[in-house]
Amino acid sequence: MKEGFRQAMAWLHTWAGLIFGWLLFAIFLTGTLAYFKDETTHWMQPEVQAHPLDDARSLTVAQAYLQQHAPDAARWFITLPNSRDPGLSVMWQDKLDPGKRGNFVQKVVDPVSGEAVQARDSKGGEFFYRFHFQLQMPYPWGRWLSTLAAMVMFVALITGIITHKKIFKDFFTFRPRKGQRSWLDGHNAVGVLVLPFHLMITYSSLVIFMSMVMPAPIMASYGDDSRAFFSELFPATDNAPALGQPAPLQSLVPMYTQARAHWAGGQVGRLAVNNPGDVNASVNIFRSGSDRVAQDFGSVVSFNGATGELLRVGGGQSLPTLVSGTFYGLHIGHFAGPMLRWLYFICGLAGTAMIGTGLVMWLGKRQLKHARTGVMPFELRLVETLNIASMSGLLLAIGAFFWANRLLPASFAERSDREVQAFFIAWGLSLLHAALRRGRQGWVEQLSCAALLFAAVPLLNALTTDQHLGVSLARGDWAMAGFDLTCLGSGAFLAWAAWKMQHRTAPQPKAERAHRLNLKQEAH
Repeated sequence: MKEGFRQAMAWLHTWAGLIFGWLLFAIFLTGTLAYFKDETTHWMQPEVQAHPLDDARSLTVAQAYLQQHAPDAARWFITLPNSRDPGLSVMWQDKLDPGKRGNFVQKVVDPVSGEAVQARDSKGGEFFYRFHFQLQMPYPWGRWLSTLAAMVMFVALITGIITHKKIFKDFFTFRPRKGQRSWLDGHNAVGVLVLPFHLMITYSSLVIFMSMVMPAPIMASYGDDSRAFFSELFPATDNAPALGQPAPLQSLVPMYTQARAHWAGGQVGRLAVNNPGDVNASVNIFRSGSDRVAQDFGSVVSFNGATGELLRVGGGQSLPTLVSGTFYGLHIGHFAGPMLRWLYFICGLAGTAMIGTGLVMWLGKRQLKHARTGVMPFELRLVETLNIASMSGLLLAIGAFFWANRLLPASFAERSDREVQAFFIAWGLSLLHAALRRGRQGWVEQLSCAALLFAAVPLLNALTTDQHLGVSLARGDWAMAGFDLTCLGSGAFLAWAAWKMQHRTAPQPKAERAHRLNLKQEAH
């Protein structure tokens, strides 16, 4: 009975991993890249210069810019620069008739000169972040599909633990150049090494989309009024309407300082100014999620903009929202410093590798049965094509995305959409190439092309901008320099992988190996 249960779990582990493996590989890899979302955006908008951080100066510059360019706006939004994102972002909403929503205008301002930066239009790292949980699909279908994949991943992890009786023992065993045995050893090693991370990431993703996964409790308590649930979960600030009586807006710096004092030195994420220039102006200062693990979306300090008087301080979190906010914070990792963020990144790559090795093992085990005949069934050929395109093809598409950022003219219309199109065009071509090329050669050619794209990123950056490694390292701009160096290292690793694939010994069935061994013995 026990073996029957374990065999059932093995069957579920195998087929759940295969059917959703290609999608999970893309979700895990883009989610891993999203841990450096801000650094990627900085690299993809090299016009935004990094300056020593000075929040008071940046806030003063932002207020002066908005008073000059949007004095009659309905609302202002200010996002201060930080060590990861050097851009001072300002946004305002045009004032329209009551009941209508005005258009939003966003600018990046240099925190020293106060001038708007003409940065190239690019989604930057936000593309990987959004693709991770939306899959570039319309709402809510992408979120449903990614959530379903997370459920399958959680099932695969649990069934994998049940199936492998000696999983922790096998973790300390790696047999190189043993074909399927080596792939299984690698699969077990990366799976066990970061198993707590895998469980946390997968389960927390389900908690984040709890309202989609488990809507029954919400419907039981709130009926059809789901907006009431979200209003209670994310309390909005009660802003007084404009009276139409002009009044100068007080300096935002003292309010900023007072808000930080209420949070015992906690970091400010953004500021929102409602009805600037009106006697009923209000200033809401929201806490950043980078200074603690648990996210608290209701942590806000509000002031009267005309007098600077403190109006209210957001209340503390309830236990359910604290638990939910903790899972959210653990998943996105905003609280992580540089070293911990790199650990997140490495664990994410390990999870991606675990999925990839599982797909390779499934195919390799079945290819052995047909090695002697030389005839590959259609279903195995299809899996082989999808393996190549979903793994090496995705890496190639990411490299093309970075190249498109540098090669497309900065003034190109709808430029950010063109970058995304380059990503999917390269990915589609990799699928076509994988279908036309046989097995190993397809892997080698795509990995080699991806290696060239990534390794040449620093050279491309030097040829197209003035932010090459010599400049970024001298300025201490580690986000820009780190991106170039990481791409260079990734290119070297992919070149090594292509070389290993080119020189890998083809697997042989046991019967054929035994037959050749007998022939050798007879010859002697």
